[in-house]
Amino acid sequence: MPLLKDILYKVSLQQTLGDMEADITALVLDSRKIGPGCAFIAIRGAQVDGHDYIAKAVEAGAGAIVCEVLPADLAEDVAYIEVKNSAEAMGIIASNFYGRPSEKLALVGVTGTNGKTTCATLLYDLFRELGYNVGLLSTVENKINDEVLVTTHTTPHAIKLNELLDQMVSKGCTHCFMEVSSHAVVQHRITGLSFKGGFFTNITHDHLDYHKTFDEYIKAKKGFFDNLPAMAFALTNGDDKRGPVMLQNTKATRFRYALKSMGDYKSRVLSSTLQGLEMNMNGRDVWFKLIGDFNAYNLTAVFAVASIMGEDEDIVLEHLSNLNPAPGRFEQVMTNTGVTAIVDYAHTPDALENVLETIKKFRTGNEKVITVVGCGGNRDKDKRPEMARIACELSDKVVLTSDNPRNEEPGAIIEDMQKGVSPSNYRKTLVMADRKEAIKTASSLAEPKDIILVAGKGHETYQEIEGERFPFDDREVLKEMLNLIHKQN
Repeated sequence: MPLLKDILYKVSLQQTLGDMEADITALVLDSRKIGPGCAFIAIRGAQVDGHDYIAKAVEAGAGAIVCEVLPADLAEDVAYIEVKNSAEAMGIIASNFYGRPSEKLALVGVTGTNGKTTCATLLYDLFRELGYNVGLLSTVENKINDEVLVTTHTTPHAIKLNELLDQMVSKGCTHCFMEVSSHAVVQHRITGLSFKGGFFTNITHDHLDYHKTFDEYIKAKKGFFDNLPAMAFALTNGDDKRGPVMLQNTKATRFRYALKSMGDYKSRVLSSTLQGLEMNMNGRDVWFKLIGDFNAYNLTAVFAVASIMGEDEDIVLEHLSNLNPAPGRFEQVMTNTGVTAIVDYAHTPDALENVLETIKKFRTGNEKVITVVGCGGNRDKDKRPEMARIACELSDKVVLTSDNPRNEEPGAIIEDMQKGVSPSNYRKTLVMADRKEAIKTASSLAEPKDIILVAGKGHETYQEIEGERFPFDDREVLKEMLNLIHKQN
């Protein structure tokens, strides 16, 4: 067990009271999980202020309290640590508590609006193929080598994050690839971590419910690169107009990848079909299983990261060409109905447009494109009409439905989306709040050779309604409905 004074190494302290030589058994955010010798960290959250639970933590046996404001009544046998920012302090404390695990492996973070999961997963799969023990921290799943762990956030809180990294180190991992969300940067979830490098995919309209303005969202992403050390690498998308902005103040060694502009790593698409991509990547012609021009960027970024990290480029391309896309990312649902069925996680206007533009390129005749799309509740409302507008403009038929309504009424969310439907597109738009019925309707409208896109939830196997998660998998429902309806016909 580490001593309290040791886990406070490099923490910016306001003042300390009590025994700094005390053994600390665990770090805890939830006062209900306190045990003897625990350090309780009082965080000011959006819904709950941990400072309100300090007394309960002390009563439950906490050995130390980390807080921004000391309580009026101080217990004699408890150590108190006053800090300016509890969330920031927690990142450093968690890293110290677990023996600074991020320094013991090559930790690489990927940030951006779209493509994070695909890039992190491809890097994990690639480095496993290259023979390394590897960890993965992603929206879809966390992995330690081949062990799959449950994930609930794109980036876990600092205590859980360091615990996972410590497990990776103890199981021999030499590399870890992780998604870094804008929330994680602002909320200090990655504070205290030592990154080998980081890279940027793109940035578009998202999470303005939290960041309030697009400039604040950009600043959050940029904050990741601002804090990279000089020994790290920083890779950006040279074709994204805000790509160069990300690296303006970084101390890390800078690299660019691109398809259209100049870059250290340059690719171009030679052919794009529903079977995959043929690309020229840094002078080599390679075929990949991933589909769509947006994945050309993801593949180029992954190739660049592997090259920067010293891997043989020919061997990297050989393995990369055999890798499959991440679950729920332009995933084709195979049926014997003759209908092309695609499920994608696209939940931002840019991602939806990319997927539908890709589908548009694959059309060879009079195939209809039928899109099922919704928007999440308790999230950025400004993107709702834009999502509907894009779906209508790039589809022959659109079914507006619920996504994860959370604590909002599905009908109210759909009403917001309908504001983006122009009068000329009313006739091609249907409204069906029940997602299963919406997918069933799309399946009944489809004929052989038509294309159905079910967008928004991708890999998710649940639907969140009024705080409760119910089993729901777009892939399974779409397959079931297509087989059911076309068997009847």
